[in-house]
Amino acid sequence: MDSPVKYSYRFVVITALFVTCYITANIVGGKMMGFGLFGWQISLPAAVVLFPFSYIFGDILTEVYGYRQARRVIWLGFLCNLVFVIFAMVGQVLPPAPLWPNQAAYETILGYTPRLFAASVLGYLVGEFCNSFVLARLKVLTKGRWLWTRTISSTVVGEGADTVIWIVGAYYGQPFFSWTTILWHWLAKVGIEAVATPGTYWTVNSLKRYEGVDTFDRQTNFNPFRLWDKRKETVSG
Repeated sequence: MDSPVKYSYRFVVITALFVTCYITANIVGGKMMGFGLFGWQISLPAAVVLFPFSYIFGDILTEVYGYRQARRVIWLGFLCNLVFVIFAMVGQVLPPAPLWPNQAAYETILGYTPRLFAASVLGYLVGEFCNSFVLARLKVLTKGRWLWTRTISSTVVGEGADTVIWIVGAYYGQPFFSWTTILWHWLAKVGIEAVATPGTYWTVNSLKRYEGVDTFDRQTNFNPFRLWDKRKETVSG
């Protein structure tokens, strides 16, 4: 049968948190943070602290509600980010007031070049769909056991694809580009999600209990562009 709780308030809350984390990460990503670790001097965007949470909420959506619902939420995040970017660009081109000295700061934080926007969107879509696909397939293969193997494995793949596409697409050829940055960026994201695993377990188990649903994508069409797949997931519970 189809999931009876597609749009419960809990589903809406997780969706809102997913989209908020994604858009906010794109904003705070304009700040670079630096620190030393075992003799290495590491520079990473501040978004590395926040962006993994969008993957955590993506894991929760896929684990509880299935790939089809996660797919719709991923595209919703893309649409919401597109709306944000458009209006941020509108705000950028509007003439600043003579007494307002912060136009350059606005453009630095909220300005998007076509290259940055393309790299950001492509990384997000590829990474999130890889993450959701891997988790959904592993859930079927493991028969719903060992949640931690699914969340971490899907993050390794999804965050890896996202990080490579984003950094290479946005910064390749720039003086500060390095493959080491990609490695540290990826390790930081995976590490944050690994640390958050107990919270993920609690949230997933609570949702399954309160919603009375546990979706297995045994017959799901995994085409990322098929938003209205008529096939039904297998729901237990």
